[in-house]
Amino acid sequence: MKTQLEGRATIVVLTHNRRMQVLGTLDYLHRLPGRWPIVVVDNGSTDGTPRAIATRFPSIMLIRANRNMGAAARNFGVAYAQTPYVAFCDDDTQWEPGALERAVSLLDNSPSVAVVSACVQVGATRRPDPTCLSMAQSPLAREHLPGPQLLGFMAGACVMRTSAFYEVGGYWPPLFIGGEEALMALDLVERGWRIVYADDVITRHFPSLSRDTRLRERLLIRNAIWVAWMRRPLRAAWHETNVQWRAARERGIAWPTMVQMILGLPRALRYRKVISPAVESMRALLDITAGSPGTAGSQNSDRRTA
Repeated sequence: MKTQLEGRATIVVLTHNRRMQVLGTLDYLHRLPGRWPIVVVDNGSTDGTPRAIATRFPSIMLIRANRNMGAAARNFGVAYAQTPYVAFCDDDTQWEPGALERAVSLLDNSPSVAVVSACVQVGATRRPDPTCLSMAQSPLAREHLPGPQLLGFMAGACVMRTSAFYEVGGYWPPLFIGGEEALMALDLVERGWRIVYADDVITRHFPSLSRDTRLRERLLIRNAIWVAWMRRPLRAAWHETNVQWRAARERGIAWPTMVQMILGLPRALRYRKVISPAVESMRALLDITAGSPGTAGSQNSDRRTA
């Protein structure tokens, strides 16, 4: 029997050159209880992924990007959503039965909440993702919200209000991947929206072995600096730059990372719009508690489909 919650969220799946993995994910999602529309965005795959999806799942909406656009390809998926909410999913993640119903109910009953960041369980052992452990202990004020308040979320494991996504303009393409949620999170909270963690909204993550970890490290550091200069006061932006510079040096990736960061910084500065003191104080609290649960860095995941 169809419930009032079913069909109120569209599942947007992002994939790139993981043909077998995305086929397994879609087979699983297609069999979820309820009627959840599915939109797949293929991020310029060259391994036959689009043809395989179209052949096995002809009823699923498939969008083909002509190149790898990183996280911004999700913008295409949202454009095809005709529902009030969007549930994001990567080709290596799978929503648990009942998770979407709980997320939809939470959003229906909490009009100030824009994003529900899910509890991610990793692998066959269902090991809790460390990011989620930090989110569950966020130091930000609860404010009568239905879960711990956040200043970040996991892009491939969240359910978002479609109108809020449009309000902030979706993902900024130059960030590509790596911490792309940070900019959106600041912009959402600046506009009065709230982001919460829900430990009963569960998604499974089966990490792919085919990923360039060094590239991700460079992009995470570059993007953290760009976002700081786009939204934070000068002193905080300089501080974040120094923190990230030290991190890059420790990882042995300082020069390639900083060259790329500097080349793109003028474009980032064209979009500079400093957040309000209230939002900056939230971010500053997370900076102060850096290294403890709930820090800003731990509220955005570096787990992406690129």
